[in-house]
Amino acid sequence: MALDLYNSLSGRIEEFAPAEGNTVRFYACGPTVYDYGHIGNFRTFIAVDVLRRYLRQSGFQLLHVMNITDVDDKIIRNANQRGVPIGEYTKKYEQAFLEDMETLAIEQPERISRATEHIAEMAHFIRQLADKGAAYKTEDGSWYFRIASFPAYGKLSKKDFAGLITDADGRMDADEYEKDDARDFALWKAPKEGEASWETEIGPGRPGWHIECSTMAMEYLGQSFDLHAGGEDLMFPHHENEIAQSESLTGKTFARHWMHVRFLLVEGQKMSKSLGNFYTLRDLVLLGHKPSSIRLLLASVPYRKQLNFTFDGLTQAAASVERLRNFKLRLESSRWEAGANPEIAELAQRAVSEMRVSLDDDLNTAQALAAIFDLVRDVNAAADHGKVKQDDIAAILDALHKFDEIFAVLADSDAAHAKSIVDWAKAEGLEEKITPEAAEMAKSAALGDAQVEELVAKHSEARKAKDFKTSDAVRDELLAQGIVLENTKDGVRWKRK
Repeated sequence: MALDLYNSLSGRIEEFAPAEGNTVRFYACGPTVYDYGHIGNFRTFIAVDVLRRYLRQSGFQLLHVMNITDVDDKIIRNANQRGVPIGEYTKKYEQAFLEDMETLAIEQPERISRATEHIAEMAHFIRQLADKGAAYKTEDGSWYFRIASFPAYGKLSKKDFAGLITDADGRMDADEYEKDDARDFALWKAPKEGEASWETEIGPGRPGWHIECSTMAMEYLGQSFDLHAGGEDLMFPHHENEIAQSESLTGKTFARHWMHVRFLLVEGQKMSKSLGNFYTLRDLVLLGHKPSSIRLLLASVPYRKQLNFTFDGLTQAAASVERLRNFKLRLESSRWEAGANPEIAELAQRAVSEMRVSLDDDLNTAQALAAIFDLVRDVNAAADHGKVKQDDIAAILDALHKFDEIFAVLADSDAAHAKSIVDWAKAEGLEEKITPEAAEMAKSAALGDAQVEELVAKHSEARKAKDFKTSDAVRDELLAQGIVLENTKDGVRWKRK
């Protein structure tokens, strides 16, 4: 089967494939690095990560570009308040964002592109638009896109802008009364005292929000490319404006396919600092929640459906991750009777097939997860009745591997990431935010796997020698470090809390 993906531009589900060759060229809007990323941001980034992982598993090569917006009004305001250059201010939050991506097992794109590294290209883009009559300069030195020059404006968001007198920019300045038309949006902002600015071929100033993505997308992907992704809040005005300025310049379709990820709610309400339900990834880890369970919850609802992020749901996601990891541990550490059972191989093959059919259906992650948990249930039941044989294990593990290529929750790196975030909180003077649960989770990172294995072996040898004082002491030592031992008929298993 082929991947069928909803296209926001056409308003229907369409078969998705690259226009040329085997490489998918796509652009996904990245963060504006003025603060730490929140879980709404990361729902979008995880949805894009699921897409790119599935495309690669399906045999495609990837050229994925993501921007870093490292200059805008909020950045300038916050940097000025702290009395530091914007580059120094944004460096901290860009690094934090990349660390948070790693914490959530979000793959880095093939290219990360920063706005401040493409100022000259943006200015040239605007000059070319002006030459075509699609951009104009105001008396203060700012530049605007002339929406009247692009009759197709609104084709993505399906809005009717006839006679509209409200602003189409979304990031307004006080001086916008100088525009020819209230609908026109800023391409370039004239310098103001105390603000960062650049000298360019169109004069001094700094870029507007929308021009950066058009410039960098075409710089690395060409004038027309396969897919553009982002959160649903970006459809208008940001993506609408990208289309207008890009297609006005080239006369070509900017992106053939548009993917937009729905907002999430938190406990049934819109996430808001005023409601006290605003959470960054770091907030949740410091409350004692594992990154793997956060990732699974954010990925569990298909990207076009609204996700209600609840703490009960997070607890259930943690239990689901634990179930998957215990299942994998059982497969790898149990002693299995020699032979093979064709029924088990069929279960594994069916699970992979159903997972892929689900993902081909507009990335239906909920159905894909159901297919894998059906496999876990059925194989566990078969194993309890002695129906799983040694030669069956490879096929089941391969099915789990294919699942984890997409969902990325089986590797137990939670403790290490929790330790990094706990250490960060201490360095930032935020010790009061570190819960006992987070501290305990971080503690188990102190011992490496090899050290744990050595202590587990010591525990096992002491048990065989009926030296229970020593075996219990080792168990307690490991437990104090956040390592839990389980004695089974096949030997001792261990896992991190």
